[in-house]
Amino acid sequence: MKNLPNEAMTHAGRFHADDVFSAALLRILKPDITIIRRNKVPEGYDGLVFDLCGGEYDHHNENLLARDNGVPYASFGLLWKEYGAELVSKSAAEAFDESFIQPLDIQDNMGGNNQLARVITQANPTWDSGLESDACFFKAVDVATFILQNEIASMRSCENAKAIVGEALSKMEDDTVVLDVGVPWKGILIPSKAKYVVYPSARGGYNIQAVPIEIGSQECKLPFPAHWRGKNREELENIIGIPGVNFCHPGGYLMNTDTEEQAICICKLIVVPQN
Repeated sequence: MKNLPNEAMTHAGRFHADDVFSAALLRILKPDITIIRRNKVPEGYDGLVFDLCGGEYDHHNENLLARDNGVPYASFGLLWKEYGAELVSKSAAEAFDESFIQPLDIQDNMGGNNQLARVITQANPTWDSGLESDACFFKAVDVATFILQNEIASMRSCENAKAIVGEALSKMEDDTVVLDVGVPWKGILIPSKAKYVVYPSARGGYNIQAVPIEIGSQECKLPFPAHWRGKNREELENIIGIPGVNFCHPGGYLMNTDTEEQAICICKLIVVPQN
């Protein structure tokens, strides 16, 4: 990873999400890196310095670097800007910066009430705990590393799923995409004409999910009919006339059936009259 040094330094004392997640990212980039905490960078130090005055990845100066949208970088953002695209695709790295890192950078630079930042900050030792700050810091880094590894794995999984979802989309009928396996699909199907996606459920049977209008939205392009929502299996069979329909979520975005064929029939009942 661009010849990262064997050692990195950050500030001692009270820690925050910024230095904790920065340390977690460095551990992922270089698992054998040694991270030390000091309040002053020794003269001639040749390791990487973050969130500590004088370091390349510090943000405590008057020439605060900001993104094009005006959100200032903190150390975590600066490190991700440098190395994120080596862990995931460039587009995924940019999306992750916007959704995950920018809120933490805003919290560190300007304050706020970010709940993830609060969880990390609460790991600091209280005045009467008798715990050492460094020990608490590295426990927090372990948690942040776990979180960040899962986020990276999820982004990579989405990238790996693109070809599968794209192939299924090319075979779409009646605005319904059928997947042979449950894979991340929103990034491909939301911009498409697809209204429903059918896939095997991890809990058994087949799920039908209404495609939302945009990422992060609860509003669907074509939600399930209101009089289906919240009904049980027997009620749904009487209403719809198709057996094997297990439930319809009260939110109108998810249904479950026993078989793939039943799921496809459900979608046709709604879509075909629309067309």
